[in-house]
Amino acid sequence: MDSFLADAREFVPILLQGVWLTILITVGSLVVSTALGLVWAMMRVSGVRALSFFAATFINVIRGIPIIVQLFYIYFVLPDFGLSLSAVQAGVLGLGLAYSAYQAENFRAAIEAIDKGQVEAARTIGMGWGLTMRRVLLPQAFRTALPPFGNVMIMMLKDSSQASTITVAELALQGKLIASATFKNTSVFTLVALMYLTLSLPLILIVRHFEKRAGRR
Repeated sequence: MDSFLADAREFVPILLQGVWLTILITVGSLVVSTALGLVWAMMRVSGVRALSFFAATFINVIRGIPIIVQLFYIYFVLPDFGLSLSAVQAGVLGLGLAYSAYQAENFRAAIEAIDKGQVEAARTIGMGWGLTMRRVLLPQAFRTALPPFGNVMIMMLKDSSQASTITVAELALQGKLIASATFKNTSVFTLVALMYLTLSLPLILIVRHFEKRAGRR
């Protein structure tokens, strides 16, 4: 135990540098995935066949390709077409695109769960599609989508470790580098696991809170 505490004092400051990048990638990709997911969901429920088909095709393609392959493509292949991104930018974009497909399905399910009578009532008072979506459907859909949205946040936090495959020195890669240099695998990866758990616990509690609130309705 004393040995582990000594290792913790030595390694934690280095690992915290990776924690910052982990948080940055998680927050950045969450913003990207939420914005794009909402766009795909609105296209799916728009009633315009071409838009719905395009969004459904994109979602199925993205869900069928492993995240790590998407990261490799963005970071290593796009420069061949003149678009070079930093490792962090590629990590944010790759995770954001990957999770936008899952966010889209969450939002779509939440929108379609709303009573169709509300849409008809909005149309009878002269609301167009955009106004109905903004004032009637989306506010209710967001409340319904909050629990799965929270689960997506937790998954993104853990999957941010995949950005290490394109040289982003986030928490997992920092741990791997320290373990390779010191051979103290047990201490290092125990600390890494504890740090991920510390980051995840607040999100888990928030998700549980929203699930309880949704269950009382």
